[in-house]
Parts: sequence; structure tokens; C-alpha cells
Amino acid sequence: MSPLNLSIDELLTTTRTVRKRLDLTRPVEAEVIAQCLQLAVQAPTAGVGQNWHFLVITEPAQRKDLAELYRKGWETNREFIEEHTAAALAGDQAAMYTRVGASAHYLLKHLHEVPVHVIPCIEGRSENLPVIQQAGLWGSIMPATWSFMLAARSRGLGTSLTSYHLFFEREAAEILSIPYEQIMQTALIPVAYTIGDTFKPAVRKPLDEVLHWNRW
Repeated sequence: MSPLNLSIDELLTTTRTVRKRLDLTRPVEAEVIAQCLQLAVQAPTAGVGQNWHFLVITEPAQRKDLAELYRKGWETNREFIEEHTAAALAGDQAAMYTRVGASAHYLLKHLHEVPVHVIPCIEGRSENLPVIQQAGLWGSIMPATWSFMLAARSRGLGTSLTSYHLFFEREAAEILSIPYEQIMQTALIPVAYTIGDTFKPAVRKPLDEVLHWNRW
């Protein structure tokens, strides 16, 4: 797959969370995933050395098991999701939340059909660490994860950074033979070619509402 002809600014502003527009019927070549990961491993990393890994899942049975954990995680968090959504629907972004909710439910139903799942992992666990050390762990894996998603977008692939399966991370570790005590999963990224490759920048708050100079 040849990269799309996107400028850097276009790539940064149109790499969206893709759910409904994932092509569930088109295979994704292993070499394309490898190309994206080869770029991802060049991301900056906190601390000394590269202490992160990417697990690529293409086997249907494993994807089915992960999707079941994902749905179970969503059910575990359902009350929070519904309360948060209800509050959002009462505000001025109701249309956006309705659209995102429909998209999220679509992925919930079809995750097992997405041809590739990618799980970024980090060596070590963060549960009992002080914030400074947690920041080091997450600050190592997330730049590489985002680089992977940008590289995927540039090649016509859609991605979505999800996390519901992490409610049952230990079970996922057993499915994937991950040594749970030594390796922490940080996300589950569905990857597929997109239906169409034109995406628009998202509606965001004005920069002045989120920008602070020198002091809050």
C-alpha cells in the first residue's frame, strides 16, 4: 500500500478515531503493519532504553476472545458511561456525543471482525508507583503508540485507541501469553483499511479556552 499524499499538517489534523468506517472485509497486509511499527519505534522514549513492545493479533479466535473482554469491560463501566453521556446530552455538544455514542456502539458490536488488533505494552507495572514514575512509563509508550497511528493513517488505515479490555487485563494476558507481572498492556488498537480515505479535522474548543501562558 502506497502512503497517501498527505502533508504533515493534514496528517496531524485528520488522524481520527475510526470505528464505523473500518473496512471489516479487507485484509491488512503484515508488511504494512510492520512498516508502521518500524516508524513507531523511532518515537522518543522516556528514561534509558526502549522498554516497550507491540503485540499484533490477527488470529480470529484471539480477536474474538479480546472482543468479548472488551464488551465485558464496557458493561463493567456502563453506569459511568451512561451518566457521562446523559450529562453531555444535556449540554451544547449533544449532537457530537450522540454521533460518538453510535460509533462506539458499532465498534462494540464489530470489534472481533476488525482484521488486526494491536496492543502496545510496557515493561513494568504502574499500579503502586508514584506519579513521577507512572509518567515515565506512560510517557514512553504513548509517543510510539501515536506514531503508529499516524503511520497507519498515512497508509490508508484507520485506528482507534481503546481501553475497555483493560478492566480484565489479566485475562487478556492469559489469552495472549503475556507475563502479566512483568508486562503491562496499555491499550487495544483496532486496525483496518478505511472506507474512503478523506477525513476532516474535528470540532475542538477554541485554543484560547485551553491555552495558559506562564500561569493558570
